[in-house]
Amino acid sequence: MKLWNKGFEPDKAIEKFTVGQDRELDLRLAKYDVQGSMAHIRMLESIGLLSKEELELLLPALQQILEEIERGEFSIEEGVEDVHSQVEFILTDRLGDVGKKIHSGRSRNDQVLVDLKLFFRDELKHISESIQNLFNRLIELSEKHKDKLMPGYTHLQVAMPSSFGLWFGAYAEALTDDMNMVVAAYNIANQNPLGSAAGYGSSFPLNREMTTDLLHFANPHYNVVAAQMSRGKTERAVAAAIGTVASTLGHLAMDVCMWMCNNFAFVSFPDELTTGSSIMPHKKNPDVFEIMRGKCNRLQSIQNEIALLTANLPLGYNRDLQLMKDILFPASTELIECLDMATYMLGEIRVKDNILEDSKYDYIFTVEDVNRLVLEGMPFRDAYKKIGMEVQTGTYKPHRGVNHTHLGSIGNLANDRIKAKMDSIMSYLKT
Repeated sequence: MKLWNKGFEPDKAIEKFTVGQDRELDLRLAKYDVQGSMAHIRMLESIGLLSKEELELLLPALQQILEEIERGEFSIEEGVEDVHSQVEFILTDRLGDVGKKIHSGRSRNDQVLVDLKLFFRDELKHISESIQNLFNRLIELSEKHKDKLMPGYTHLQVAMPSSFGLWFGAYAEALTDDMNMVVAAYNIANQNPLGSAAGYGSSFPLNREMTTDLLHFANPHYNVVAAQMSRGKTERAVAAAIGTVASTLGHLAMDVCMWMCNNFAFVSFPDELTTGSSIMPHKKNPDVFEIMRGKCNRLQSIQNEIALLTANLPLGYNRDLQLMKDILFPASTELIECLDMATYMLGEIRVKDNILEDSKYDYIFTVEDVNRLVLEGMPFRDAYKKIGMEVQTGTYKPHRGVNHTHLGSIGNLANDRIKAKMDSIMSYLKT
């Protein structure tokens, strides 16, 4: 049972190979397909390709299908290629021949494009909401622990005093940069391809501005060929956004795994949020963050998968593009799950006090002692050499009278500005 039926059905093996997982994946597109069809038929009625009476039959029937989708009562039957076919078959079964009229002026090419753009637009909003939740948690922790000192590292060697306030706040600001990538992907998705048909327009006098307004797109793809070329471009942009968020989150997960290690022991979690060993009774393993790190590393690969899948395709629609759903649909879900888990776990994080009082961190104060001597009038190079020689000869003793409260004030000032950045980005997305 195919929309393109011309008197033959394809071989069963061919159908199984070409349809792949489309029936399962297309369920995530179902509500968007109905929304796109509702906008399309309103436009068809406005240009005289549907009567008012036909529109009044079709709209409630599509609304009923939409409600069935939202209740989880919609399925794509065996033998039906995709969600577009299923919706049209249901309409025709319930309303008769008028159900066949909804496809006038469009192709499955622009139909799947509009479904995907609506889907990605919503997924990017869901991702941004999960990012904002993690951002808020990090800012909260940054302000709570602004005065708790920790070692700063370069080359994994002890470097200079830092603070947990700066550490948490750093990841919060990194997420604002990632949000700019999410916004960029959103802007690429937020363009209406409906009316481009198979990629070369339609001889019907379609009102593309009307469907753009009805579906709340920022603007249409003005060039109908460019609309079809956006299949792949949109996915690349979404994959890039997912990858950059995953990069930040994976880096955070690595830090937590390291800071939980007994050699550092900077942070810990309640027992029930860790796992144990079948042979070593003392173990409290950071499995959540290790799995998160692994998933985020894998998520960074999907941009390359999309690029390789689309790199040498000729102009126009090619069936290879169907495979991008297999890559991106699970990826967006996995990223949201990782973001939400990070927010949950960090809500229970325990931060160690007085870390720098341990003598093994004495050298962390060398820069402060160089600066102290400079403030007392000694030339910088002489001060550097003096402290350096003390380190070399083993006679260095840190001057622990240095006040590091400036780290807290630096963090507070940064957080105020970081929050303003995030507020601006979220405000843009909400409009």
